[in-house]
Amino acid sequence: MQKTASRELALAPLQDWGEETEDGAVYSVSLRRQRSQRSTPEGPGDDQVRKGLEAPTPVADTFLQYRTSKVRALRAARLERLVHELVSGDREQDPGFVPAFLATHQAFVPTARVLGFLLPPPPPPPPPPGVDSKRAEAQDLSFSKHLRAVVSVLGSWLRDHPQDFWDPPAHQNLGNVLIFLGWAAPGGAEAREAEKLLEEFLEEAKGEQAEEERRLAWAGPPRAAQSPRSEFSEDFEEDEDTSSEGPELLDFRVDEVAEQLTLMDVELFLRVRTCECLGSMWSQRDRPGAAGISPTVRATVAQFNAVTGCVLGSVLAAPGLAASQRAQRIEKWIRIAQCCRELGNFSSLRAILSALQSNPIYRLKRSWGSVSREPLTTFKKLSQIFSDENNHLSCRAILSQEETAEGPHDDDCLPGSLPSKLSPGPVPYLGTFLTDLIMLDTALPDMLKGNLINFEKRRKEWEILARIQQLQHRCQLYSLSPHPPILAALRAQRQLSEEQSYRVSRVIEPPAASCPSSPRIRRRISLTKRLSAKLSREKNSSPSESPGDPSSPASSVSPGSPPSSPRNREPPPGSPPASPGPQSSSNKPSLNTESSTTLTLSNPRIPLLGQQTSEARVIRVSIDNNHGNLYRSILLTCQDKAPSVVQRALEKHNVPQPWARDYQLFQVLPGDRELLIPDSANVFYAMSPTAPGDFLLRRKEGTRHTPSASPT
Repeated sequence: MQKTASRELALAPLQDWGEETEDGAVYSVSLRRQRSQRSTPEGPGDDQVRKGLEAPTPVADTFLQYRTSKVRALRAARLERLVHELVSGDREQDPGFVPAFLATHQAFVPTARVLGFLLPPPPPPPPPPGVDSKRAEAQDLSFSKHLRAVVSVLGSWLRDHPQDFWDPPAHQNLGNVLIFLGWAAPGGAEAREAEKLLEEFLEEAKGEQAEEERRLAWAGPPRAAQSPRSEFSEDFEEDEDTSSEGPELLDFRVDEVAEQLTLMDVELFLRVRTCECLGSMWSQRDRPGAAGISPTVRATVAQFNAVTGCVLGSVLAAPGLAASQRAQRIEKWIRIAQCCRELGNFSSLRAILSALQSNPIYRLKRSWGSVSREPLTTFKKLSQIFSDENNHLSCRAILSQEETAEGPHDDDCLPGSLPSKLSPGPVPYLGTFLTDLIMLDTALPDMLKGNLINFEKRRKEWEILARIQQLQHRCQLYSLSPHPPILAALRAQRQLSEEQSYRVSRVIEPPAASCPSSPRIRRRISLTKRLSAKLSREKNSSPSESPGDPSSPASSVSPGSPPSSPRNREPPPGSPPASPGPQSSSNKPSLNTESSTTLTLSNPRIPLLGQQTSEARVIRVSIDNNHGNLYRSILLTCQDKAPSVVQRALEKHNVPQPWARDYQLFQVLPGDRELLIPDSANVFYAMSPTAPGDFLLRRKEGTRHTPSASPT
């Protein structure tokens, strides 16, 4: 009997059964097995046990009984049905539907339209005398039940996603909610929450207006034109005002600097709106007129870039420093990075490592040769956290461990409640989640056959957004106080541009005699082209290349994808650490998502970005026009011919479909070469498998229209 029970318990509690369609909506059906325990027929009855006549039946004399129930989850439907499911769905069977819809709805429908379907009109007047009272009572009961469900949904919406109702200056959506709650639930908690939110919005608008007026009032006259300077003077000259105001950033203790970096990262991460992280929204950030998209995410990007700029500026400043003095600055930043790791601040940790691994700093062989062995070992271990192997598996595993870490438990804590002392954090590197969401948006369609919204895609997105929200709750447990002198030093730290960093680095340590030619200052190219160059070098690099050579294009770091740490051996004394490996042609790292190359999904058929499987591959396609290098990702299968790929790419770029026949498809190859894909060819087999998956749409000769990517 014991063996049978163990075998039964090993079965999966939830088994996929298939799909079913009801009123145009598609449901996924599963069978849930629930265990119930019963006594054996030979055992004593309950009455005898209660009377004390017989001892309780041992566990060994029981048998297991399972009850199977049917569970449905909405997978795809039209908008009206999705909104109807918000109030009429079974939350016990599908508890994740409401939070998934509220968190992701802005990817496929605006808030105002959802409220238009959700908010019912006021109730009709009471029936006149003589009307069937029972029928009227039944209608009132049904209407009241519906109202309670709508009020419950609005309460969750106002509490979890208040910024969805931000619509200045009148905030019409929130006003409509207040009108509804005024007669549906007057004086209730939801109505009070809505009134409080409207007051906060109005106060925030007044504060922004006052701040703008103060800024305009205090704005001084324009700065006078400065006299021409020599080529490198602006790179080296210290700012007299900032140098005399106070101590430099590295004059403070490393733990204090790390705490202030963590404080700034926590404040920005707590302000992040999860809906702005969705791939369909974040991927639009580079479009013309899209400067206001995802402002809270952009703020974290700016902070990440500011930290990397501080590292570059402090290490490369004062080119007259001796190698040993510059090595001390490198060591101090390594110790700051270690403190960030101890505080659970993975955002600043990655920013510091990215800057130290960038070409302007990493090529300084004499400076790295003066770094002590212990800091080098720490640097190597910290860099391994962000290794890009197996879709950044190391970073994900460490982050999961940090999430589940708890502080000491309180003996008085109630069962099932959170411990009173949870360890704060961690502060994640947001780019990991942004990459996952972008790849998820690329791999799964928004709409399914029959013009149905693919809500299964939104559920997968919600799984990632829910983890971000969980981390935000944990970050609220940080207890850090601002240190104004350090914050002022962070703001006053000189930052160098990419071009300046290269020039300063080459003056500090000129190129080796074997490489007398100076590295060419590379123009800013698109992130996808940087990724293309990186993937190409990863496939074609030879062991004879010198990764530490400053003139080698593989020695700089890709924005947003900091190189992995040295893995083979520790560098000998007197030499810089091992090269971080093949990297792209830009030097200044920044937080970005499109440079990560893989995404782990539950569906094993979804390919990895930049890698080809036997069935499919994710490629990027741009249009050769005057709007810059605007790439869009599409899923290429082994069945796709060139016309269908062109049509889908134009759809991604919002270009009218009738123009598809006027375009030719080219694959971008290394060395500024292109491969023409014939119209009758299968793109999957015609493309070069060793080259990056970047493609270009170019108008055929003889066509006259001028397409442009829509900003919307």
